[in-house]
Amino acid sequence: MLKDFLNQISRSMGGTLGGLLDKLTGKVVNEMQKTHKSFTFQALPQTLEEFKALPEAALSDPFATAALSVLALTRFPEDREACYEMLGFLKGPDPLSMAEKTHIVDRFMDGKNYKPLSFFEGAVPENNYTPSQPYTVKVSSNPYSFQHDGWATLYMHSGGSDNERPVRLRKKGSTGQWFLVEIQYLGDIRLPAAEDKWK
Repeated sequence: MLKDFLNQISRSMGGTLGGLLDKLTGKVVNEMQKTHKSFTFQALPQTLEEFKALPEAALSDPFATAALSVLALTRFPEDREACYEMLGFLKGPDPLSMAEKTHIVDRFMDGKNYKPLSFFEGAVPENNYTPSQPYTVKVSSNPYSFQHDGWATLYMHSGGSDNERPVRLRKKGSTGQWFLVEIQYLGDIRLPAAEDKWK
């Protein structure tokens, strides 16, 4: 009886019981194949020299490169040039383009300086995106993150969004270092409580 009931539900969804179970099993497997890495920083670097002094700046781990991109963006509100220098270091062989700089400026428009802070643990709209200290960034992968040799798409979690957001990286074969290709995680998030007129 239960099997008939499940078959009926599955048919109404346009499939078979086996297909439904395959989808459910696949989803469980995909969840199991996710990887999370956390990186903790005692302070936010203010200069390129401080940035390069961090152990993660060896860029031997794509997760670390992704985490460092968040640190670089925290400098934007106070010192754009320092931010650009840090991102330029993460970009490696490809310099930070004018189009990329414009993209960043656009994402910070209207005082949205809280965006990079939202990627630190503890930073949520209710506390106006005030991170816990020390500063911790979590970076995730999924089963498709490393589909193409030498390339990676990893995911960042913002306390102001329900969905993880991507960042693309590429490995330099001669050095084994992972460099930043594209930041895709600076879209809008929920307003901090202090700026939300409905709170």
